Amino acid sequence: MTAGRGPTAGPTPARGGICAVVLAAGEGRRLRPLTEHLPKALCPVGNVALLDRALDRLRGLGFAGPATVAVNACYLGDQVVRHVGARAWLSVEPGDPLGTSGGLAHLRDWIDGRDVLVGNADAYLSDPALPPGPDIAALLAGWDGRTVRLLGRPAQDPAEPDTFGGHRFAGFSLLPWARVRDLPVEVSELVRTVWRPAEAAGELEVVDYRGTFLDTGTPGDYLAANLHAAGGGSLVHRTATVTGRYERAVIGAGALVRGSVGRVVVWPGGVVEAEERLTDAVRVGRTLTVAAAN
Repeated sequence: MTAGRGPTAGPTPARGGICAVVLAAGEGRRLRPLTEHLPKALCPVGNVALLDRALDRLRGLGFAGPATVAVNACYLGDQVVRHVGARAWLSVEPGDPLGTSGGLAHLRDWIDGRDVLVGNADAYLSDPALPPGPDIAALLAGWDGRTVRLLGRPAQDPAEPDTFGGHRFAGFSLLPWARVRDLPVEVSELVRTVWRPAEAAGELEVVDYRGTFLDTGTPGDYLAANLHAAGGGSLVHRTATVTGRYERAVIGAGALVRGSVGRVVVWPGGVVEAEERLTDAVRVGRTLTVAAAN
């Protein structure tokens, strides 16, 4: 296994030989009760759905439309299907979510011999030096078409069991068709079926991501991603009504804030009444408040 920044220039595989998949089928159990209202992929970060951030990043690399981009759905899948519309091929999994590996296997006929750039819908990435798309282009640049590539960030403890060459996975991977074609359509994860076997074979490469990465899997990380998207200040949607005080807040479309909020995300349509003082929390509707301190 090799690890490093990865090439930023040089030949890339022909675009016709690669497709992209955004994994958006999961239940987001660690983010409950927020994900009892929306699938995690549609939870807003900086007033933009996480899934839209992933699709925008792929569009920045030239992947757009149902011929080259697919989205899988399962948990609250009807919401994902309506949200995506005609922007991508939709793979709706029956029953419970199939996991990252099973979900990819369920798309085998659509992938149809192509290599696959796979992104997790819940990954929040931001590089101040590069716009979405170019910020992860090193995953594709100079690729030999054989190795498995992972986007990674240096781990605080390189000895952690979930690391790869001292890096933690940062939301996107590049997989050759040879590693995808025989995946079983069953509940399974790519870390077990593809990444670790490739690592054992010396065919795994980690490409450094120098920006910020958060997996948004917990309320604390979800809040942190929103505050990062706000750039140290606040984001207030133009249709929100705010008569109270706010500091380092993200306030969604149609929200009404009469009270005081600090380090708070108010979801679209959320209400904070005049007598309320919210800190380190996410407000959904009028009454649901999810504590989100790290």
